[in-house]
Order: sequence, then structure tokens, then C-alpha cells
Amino acid sequence: MKEIKRDRYLKQLIDSRQNGFIKVVTGIRRCGKSYLLNVLFYHYLLDKGVAEDHIIRIDLEDRMNKELRNPDAMLHHVHDRIKDNELYYIIIDEVQLMDEFVDVLNSFRHIANADTYVTGSNSHFLSSDIPTEFRGRGETIHVNPLSFSEFYSAVGGDKQDAWREYYTYGGLPLVLSFETEQKKIGYLKNLFETVYLADIIERHRVQNENEMRELVLIMASSIGSPCNPTKLSNTFKSVKNVNITNKTIGNYLTYLTESFLLNKAIRYDIKGKKYINTLTKYYFSDIGLRNAILDMRQQEETHIMENIIYNELITRGYSVDVGMVEIKKQDKDGKWVRIQLEVDFIASLGSKKYYVQSALSIPDREKEIQESRSLMNIDDSFKKIIIVKDHIMPRRNEDGILTIGLFDFLLKEDSLDI
Repeated sequence: MKEIKRDRYLKQLIDSRQNGFIKVVTGIRRCGKSYLLNVLFYHYLLDKGVAEDHIIRIDLEDRMNKELRNPDAMLHHVHDRIKDNELYYIIIDEVQLMDEFVDVLNSFRHIANADTYVTGSNSHFLSSDIPTEFRGRGETIHVNPLSFSEFYSAVGGDKQDAWREYYTYGGLPLVLSFETEQKKIGYLKNLFETVYLADIIERHRVQNENEMRELVLIMASSIGSPCNPTKLSNTFKSVKNVNITNKTIGNYLTYLTESFLLNKAIRYDIKGKKYINTLTKYYFSDIGLRNAILDMRQQEETHIMENIIYNELITRGYSVDVGMVEIKKQDKDGKWVRIQLEVDFIASLGSKKYYVQSALSIPDREKEIQESRSLMNIDDSFKKIIIVKDHIMPRRNEDGILTIGLFDFLLKEDSLDI
């Protein structure tokens, strides 16, 4: 296996050097934040001629550094390491383990020749307004699990084989170090139970662990399905014969998104130009965790592909919503009725906007018409794209809709601009 590249995030760190901000590296636990800072960024600094003793690295998870979890001890330790007026880089792992860490990091900002970078795994901290916490001088760099292109750059080989591996076991970096299916599944299951779920339950003092676990199972089995707390509450009542209020479910969903286990996409009325909060779609930030939660059952490639396309758009920095287009159509009795058509994703970044549909395959004209229907009813001039699993050359039909293959989309950074 080759070295894992995280060039997108490394570039963000490099571009943020010496900007006067506290750099806060966030993301789902075990997604590679520490590797990014302590291996890739560290070696970049060394290659650029930064002296090793001018890089102060502290892992607060290491028992050897337990005393540095005391804020005053940390301040003294860092000040003692700074011996001259040259620039020093302060890199702290799992900063939330230190008491009063916000005050400490703000104190580091007063060291004229210090540049500070931290990682953390506390969801309250990570989901809070970082610029506010650091008095307008904090910058967030959000790290996601490996994208397919990052995964493929590490494993190489046949793309189809890599795809099967990726959509089964996901993109948490450590998964790549396990050789057998049993070890990969065991790692993912253990990670969910002992890290993600346990962390949420402990931090938010969840009283009923079984309810939370059942909710995660429901979300995992219905990725990409429109839902809301009321609908989920009814599901618990009808399927599980359990009464959970929609308020409780709403809280649980917030916990899951704040821990970065789930991401949500809100529905947007394209013609009405407004958000519709009645139903929301949720996607897992790592598809391997989702599969492990379900004991590797429900491996429906069509839904998994949709989830991975969503994750890829998020990784590229797009704001992603679910589109809705309302049209009028005559029913069999000749009456005009309103019908809502869905666009899988609206991806927006600055002045750019793309309408994206995910389709496992388009074997015939009938399927093409079905997948294009919602796109055809959008009046604006933003690009409309269908991504298919089929290995095809990119093609644009007479209506201007671009159809591209999945690997072209995932492996080419500029694929949406073909």
C-alpha cells in the first residue's frame, strides 16, 4: 500500500501558515486528523527547512503528557520551549483533553513568533462557532474520511475492485491496514460501539441507549430517504412498538450530526427559491461505518453510491441540498394535479451551482427520460448532470444534460466542469 495522500487538507494548512489564526482541525474521529498534522504537515515543515526543535508537538492522549492537560503546565511548557525569535509551530493533538483549552489557545495568540494548530474530538467544541470561541481569530479545517480518489491512490489496482472495497468498508484510513474482511468489519463495529456511540451517550447523558442504537440502525437502513423527527417517531411506534417523542428524536439526530457521524441535506424548492424543512435527508460521513452498523447487510449499491456522491461533493467544499421541482400534470381523469419531482443534489460553491442526479445505470431511453425528468423542469441555466456507474465517455444530450461515469466524477477534480 502506498502512502495515503491528503493533499486537499495539507494545502489548506500550508495556505493558513502564519495568518494569526488558531487552526482547528475538525472531523469525525479516526478520520486522519492526527496523521495530517503530525506526519504530513510535520514533514512538510521539515522539508521547508523548519528546525525540528521549532516544531512543538504534544499529544494529549499520550499518558506521558498527562501533566500538560493542566492549562498552566501547558503554558509554561510551551513558553519554556521557545528560545529565540524564530517562528515556532505549536501542534497539539486532542486539545479538548486540556482544561480551559480555549483560554490557553488564545494565550498562544499573544506569542508573536508562534503559529498554532490543534485537533480535537469534542463535538460541542467542534460544532461551536470556532471564530467566536477564539475571538474572531480561529479557523476551521474540516477533514473527512478518505475520498475514493485518496483511497484509490493508496491501494491502486483495478478500479472496480477498489470501488467494491471502498463501498463496503469505507474510507477511515486505518481500515486499509487490515488484511482480512473479518478484521476490517471487527474494527468498524468496535469503533462505532466504543468510540462514536459511547462518546455521544456519555457526553449527552443519553438515558436510553437502546433508543439511540435503534435510531442509528433506522438511519443506516434508510440512507437518502426523506424523514423528520415526527416520521421517525411514527416508525418507532409502528415497527418497534416503542414510544419516543419527536423532540427526543430531534435531539438524537442533533447529537449524531454534531459528532459528524451523520450529515444532513435540507430540501430546497428550486422554482420557489426557498427551503422546505418538512423533510430532510441524512447521509453517513463514512459508508463503512454505516455498513458495519447493519452487520454488512443491505449492501444496495444504488443507495450507497448516492451517499458516496454526496460525501464527494461535501469533500470538494460544496454546500449540498436536495432539490425539489413542482410541476402540474393531468391525471387519468383529466384533472390537473401537482407533482413533486426530486433532484438528488444541488451543489453550490460561490457563484457555481450544479444539479446532480445519481443513477446506477441507464440501460435504455425510458430510464434516461425518468432520470432526466426533474432536471428538464428546471428553468435556470446552471449545469445539469447525471452520474452513472457505467463506464462511459462523458456525453451531453440535446437538452444540455451531461451524463458522466462514476469513476470520471470521483477521480477527476474538475469532473463537473467537463
